[in-house]
Amino acid sequence: MASVFDPATGIYSSCRPALSMPSPGATGGIVQFLLERTSDPGISSKLALVDAITGERVTFSQLRRRISVIAQGLIELGVRRGDVVLILSPNSIQFVESFLAVIFVGAILTTVNPLNTAEEIAKQARDSSPSLVITTLELADKVQRLDLPSVIIDHRDGSVLPPRSIPYSSLLRESPIFRDGSSISAPIESNLDDTVALLYSSGTTGVSKGVMLSHRNFLAAAGQVNMDAEMEGRENDVLLVMLPLFHIFGLAVSYASLQRSETVVILPRFEFLHFLKSIQDFRVTQLPLVPPVAIALAKHAAVADYDLSSIKNVISGAAPLGKEIMEACSRRLPLADIRQGYGLTESTGMALLTLPGEDPRFMGAAGSLVSGTEAMVVDPETCKPVPPQKSGELWLRGQQIMKGYLNNPTATASTIDENGWLHTGDLVYVNQGRFFVLDRMKELIKYKGFQVAPAELEALLLSHPSLLDAAVVPLADEEAGQVPIAYVVKKPNATVDESNVLNFIAKQVAPYKRLRRVSFIDAIPKSAAGKILRRELTALPQSKL
Repeated sequence: MASVFDPATGIYSSCRPALSMPSPGATGGIVQFLLERTSDPGISSKLALVDAITGERVTFSQLRRRISVIAQGLIELGVRRGDVVLILSPNSIQFVESFLAVIFVGAILTTVNPLNTAEEIAKQARDSSPSLVITTLELADKVQRLDLPSVIIDHRDGSVLPPRSIPYSSLLRESPIFRDGSSISAPIESNLDDTVALLYSSGTTGVSKGVMLSHRNFLAAAGQVNMDAEMEGRENDVLLVMLPLFHIFGLAVSYASLQRSETVVILPRFEFLHFLKSIQDFRVTQLPLVPPVAIALAKHAAVADYDLSSIKNVISGAAPLGKEIMEACSRRLPLADIRQGYGLTESTGMALLTLPGEDPRFMGAAGSLVSGTEAMVVDPETCKPVPPQKSGELWLRGQQIMKGYLNNPTATASTIDENGWLHTGDLVYVNQGRFFVLDRMKELIKYKGFQVAPAELEALLLSHPSLLDAAVVPLADEEAGQVPIAYVVKKPNATVDESNVLNFIAKQVAPYKRLRRVSFIDAIPKSAAGKILRRELTALPQSKL
């Protein structure tokens, strides 16, 4: 059931069952499909969302009503179809409810990493033009300069509200649906190609851009994620979400599980022992995670102190996971299927996924094509497809592929061609229908699944008064996957040192973007066209950090 290659066209196709999608003229969208799927009386009383720390619980019946009530509250705040709502928050039940309620009214949600600085958030806001912010008391200062009305998720009676803000709880208390028992309205009618989310990604070129994802994209991604569970006949799964919900991986798998009427247990903040205890206490069966957590599962002594026998599937994504770690996880969790996936924000999450019960010989592969997806492996020089076992750039096509980048037709055209192929910038080869990722042709650095754009850090380095030139490259790291390091050229007679440069950058960027090392060299190697020859820098000998 691995991917099949057609030598006549050079196209790989998925051997998973065909993807079922709504008809082109269908109205409604991802919330309507969720509500229809969960309206069955046998499902209404099931747990939909659980907070792993506080124990707060929401059934599917309650979730249906709360989405409608919060949506009405958003309308009373002036949110209209096509408006953008920015959410800056850690994982929470309210994050999921807000996502669904924003879409219910025909608006668009843009998510922000809580680690981002106020300037980074302001830059995203300038591009996406939100009309409302949903955030927490702790993070509210970061959005004050936006001068927008806000909803505070975690406000409690007695705590001081920031200017122009209301408590999240008032959306429930003051809604006509809550006050007088009005009937729950239906979601705003939507075209399947209407945008529902703007998730910011550095894509294949380095500068952060708003990825426009539609109802169609999320419905396709949900069907693809759920396909294997349906083939295996799994029921009553429990998903633990320790992945950040602002990231496509966390958001897409959470929606997919809810649409399948599964319980989603949300971990508001990641702490390894809390993570293990949540698996044990809630009898988690499905565990999406990132490589650093897989490494901890494979190596941390505390794993032996918890009952993790409920886990049926571990799916690692966001960055490559090596065969050795997968094998070590399998030894620690002998009842679980240790799998790996590959995807991008631009593909609404998974495009490749390891087959259930995969042959151990292919452990370490990024996976096989998910349902409804095609791929080509293309020679970067000739743009012609290459046969199996030959390496080339991975191109993808399917209904989960983004609409494009917001306000950036040039970047869109350079990423999605006229035939609908998404050029991923990743170098792969295929062996017996399984895809193996070799390297990144694009210049992004993947730190624990987060994207770090060298161009952004280089621009900041060049603003340092003592530096003439700079280049940022990745350094392999067992825990993080990759960390950013810099090579810089200082001005004659400048007295700047490594700690000065490290601190200069650390003050301006989120923690995951901070440089881990700075080396001083005489000149940055460049091509005749002025392009930095990064491979020459990455080839330099490095000692461990």
